[in-house]
Amino acid sequence: MAAAVLPFFLILFFFTAPAISWRPWPDSPRNATAALFDGSKKYEGSSEFVKMKYHMGPVLTGNITVYPIWYGAWRTPQKRIIREFISSISAAASRPPSVASWWRTVQQYTDQTGSNISRSVRIGAEKSDRFYAHGKTLTRLSVQSVIKSAVSASTRPLPINPRGGLYLLLTSDDVYVQDFCNNVCGFHYFTFPSIVGYTLPYAWVGNSAKLCPGICAYPFSVPKYIPNLKPVKSPNGDVGVDGMISVIAHEIAEVATNPLVNAWYAGGDPVFPVEIADLCEGIYGTGGGGSYTGQMMNDGQGATYNMNGIRRRFLVQWVWNHLVSYCTGPNALDH
Repeated sequence: MAAAVLPFFLILFFFTAPAISWRPWPDSPRNATAALFDGSKKYEGSSEFVKMKYHMGPVLTGNITVYPIWYGAWRTPQKRIIREFISSISAAASRPPSVASWWRTVQQYTDQTGSNISRSVRIGAEKSDRFYAHGKTLTRLSVQSVIKSAVSASTRPLPINPRGGLYLLLTSDDVYVQDFCNNVCGFHYFTFPSIVGYTLPYAWVGNSAKLCPGICAYPFSVPKYIPNLKPVKSPNGDVGVDGMISVIAHEIAEVATNPLVNAWYAGGDPVFPVEIADLCEGIYGTGGGGSYTGQMMNDGQGATYNMNGIRRRFLVQWVWNHLVSYCTGPNALDH
């Protein structure tokens, strides 16, 4: 019998991973971008060698609706923080530097007709699973089974929205997802019709508060194996959820620009695409690069942030601006 060959989309699914980013992973204490970006004129990720290219796939040019799926034990205050961040993406009247201004960099990406990423991002229907119907340990495939349960529930199923929907699976701090804390704090892909019945862009982000806050909630928590590194105070009083915000932003930006993993990414290998947020992970302000986050701001209570939402403040990584070929954010000192 001939050896079975995995379909190409399954190869992509199992092996796609961020290629250029920085978090205090135990096996890579120095920024993976450092070798590429050291000595650049604009240190926050600039490089003439990074070629962000469009590969002719669709991007989210229509109104974007985020459908949160709350898996596990979530407290109401935690949900409010995440809901406000998502709502802040389209809140143009927010005080600068704002989350909405951050999203304008994402909006600069276009499809093959020249249409830009949508400026409208809103929260749609939500689904909760407080009883861990799929267990407390999930694989990448069982993540899709959770989404299937949400869209096929007998009561109040989530709408099927393959053109503008983004299904955001959020796991509580007592749930482990495959590769979590091991070079992964979140990921995005699209569902398989064989599992879910539809091709739907989705993202997963986990609360790392109990499992690895020093990695996935950095810099609000720091790993013990890096001496003399002190955490900063989180802006909303919840280290795990405040750490999730930047990861959620990362994944939403990449779903918008590369929902089917065939649109905007750098590098020639679609199995390991380098997407617009991968290039800037760990950079939150001017001068960021290496293990330095860049210049951030402090509020009156000593909490650290770099962007304003509708009422709250958030710390959100920058994203790659393909028009100028470096990472940008609304709190840049040279704006």
